[in-house]
Amino acid sequence: MPQNVLQCNIRRRIGVIAVTASTLLAREAIFREDIANAFEFRMVAPDQTVEQAESGIRYHAQSLLHVKALLESESWSEAQKALRASSASLKQDIYTLINNKPATERPQLRKLYSDLFNGVAKLDYAARDKDTSRVHQCYENVVVALDSILSRL
Repeated sequence: MPQNVLQCNIRRRIGVIAVTASTLLAREAIFREDIANAFEFRMVAPDQTVEQAESGIRYHAQSLLHVKALLESESWSEAQKALRASSASLKQDIYTLINNKPATERPQLRKLYSDLFNGVAKLDYAARDKDTSRVHQCYENVVVALDSILSRL
C-alpha cells in the first residue's frame, strides 16, 4: 500500500472517531433533564398511588401559588423555573386522582384540569414576555382554576 493511502485511511478513522465522540458528549449535555428545564409531559408518575397523589397535591398546589412572590419581584426566569417544577408535580397528582374517580365525574374534572394547566402555560408565556399586567391576570386565573379543581377532588 502506498504511504499516502495509508495516512488517508488513518486520518479518516481519526475523524470518524472524533465526530462520534463529540456527538455522544453533546447528546449528554443537551438532553440532561436538569438542563432542559421545561414542562414535564408525563401524565402519571409510575407506580403512584392515590394516597401519594392526595398527600402531595396540597404541597404542590401551595408551591404553585408561592410563585406569586417571584412574579411580584419580577424575577422572571426564577418564577418560570418554579412554575414549571411545581406544575409538573401537580399535574401528575391531579391526573392520578382524576383517573381514580368514577367515569361520570371525569369529563368535568378533565375540563377543569385543562383550564388550570392552560392557565399555567399562559402564565409561563406572560412571564417570559415580562408582561406584568398579563402576569397578574393569568395568575388570578390560575388561582381560580386551582380552587375549582381542588374543591371537586
